[in-house]
Amino acid sequence: MPVKLGPAGVPLSCKGRTIVEGMDDIISLGLETMEVQTVRMVAPQHFEQYWQAGVLAHKTDFEMNIHGPYYAELLGDRLQRNRSLAKVEAALQAAKTINARHVTLHTGHYGEMGRGQAANEQVASVFKGIVKRIHEIWQDDDDEYPVFPWLKDGTPAKIGVENSGRQELWGSLEEILEVVNHVEGTIPVLNLAHIHARGHGRLRTSEDYGELFDQVRESIGTKEFYCHFSGVEHRMGNATHYTQIKKSDLNFEPLAEFIIEEGSWLDMTIISDSPLLEHDAMYMVQNIERSRHRQLERKAREDRRRALAAQASLSPEEMASREAEIAAARAKDALANLEQPTPEKAETPKEEKVKKADEKKPAKKTEENNDDLFDIEEDDDDLF
Repeated sequence: MPVKLGPAGVPLSCKGRTIVEGMDDIISLGLETMEVQTVRMVAPQHFEQYWQAGVLAHKTDFEMNIHGPYYAELLGDRLQRNRSLAKVEAALQAAKTINARHVTLHTGHYGEMGRGQAANEQVASVFKGIVKRIHEIWQDDDDEYPVFPWLKDGTPAKIGVENSGRQELWGSLEEILEVVNHVEGTIPVLNLAHIHARGHGRLRTSEDYGELFDQVRESIGTKEFYCHFSGVEHRMGNATHYTQIKKSDLNFEPLAEFIIEEGSWLDMTIISDSPLLEHDAMYMVQNIERSRHRQLERKAREDRRRALAAQASLSPEEMASREAEIAAARAKDALANLEQPTPEKAETPKEEKVKKADEKKPAKKTEENNDDLFDIEEDDDDLF
């Protein structure tokens, strides 16, 4: 059950802002991957640090990934589409330079085409061309292998189709699964915050995550998943912005529970899109470790129950029933003790002496007080 986690970009805590320095910090944190962000454009002056990052990734077996242009118009007119594909080409060249395993791409607005089969076919056609291009880039002349040694023995980066977080953008889960199912060399990028938002808060329990991954596995027959995770603010089925995980109704604990309890078949990479980047990536690591410890504790209790059952010549089910009865009896006794009235506090000898002395004192006469009352009544007559 390999699960790799890392941030989307250079860590916030990194003193330097280059990709190589970010990789050093990520490795020191115990994380295993990162996603280089080129969501607007790929600057040519960055290619030297991209190549240095690729060499480091190749030597350390560190998983590098890259996010292509966010503002794409692959369903627009010819001019818009060509403009977007020029940005995609730069992202593919950067992916080759950094030895990326996944290239994440967006599709953009539905445009005039609208939803439906025609739009899906158009997207599939575009991504077939992108897959063909990444294979061409990865199969350059042998003269370049000394510069990019990972090209010779490695396989081309996989083209990831990311689901969108808004209703007006192409990229529902069903749409990307249909395209990926028809275009070899592509994978679905499951942005769990977007799925949660478009589903009006769909991901609440570990069972919800189980249904999601089962749906993907049954549709395209894969056990490899590339995911983005973050807290998210959403309204009316649309994501508005990312938040830190603890401030969102999208919790990571159910996903961690699913990964440990039922996700032994998964081969997963999770990228933290949170504004806290590496901090929330470490938070996810901690949640996975807690779920693993809870699983080990539960297995230890079950092993102990089986051992005790064998000693008592009982089945594990009978031993569990007996333990439940004992626990119920203890709870009943504890409740009875709480409801039992507390005995009155016994009087001390000193308190008894004071009480007896008070009883022996004669009662005070009240005749004088009665006379005063009569005098007050006489004064009342003078008022009229």
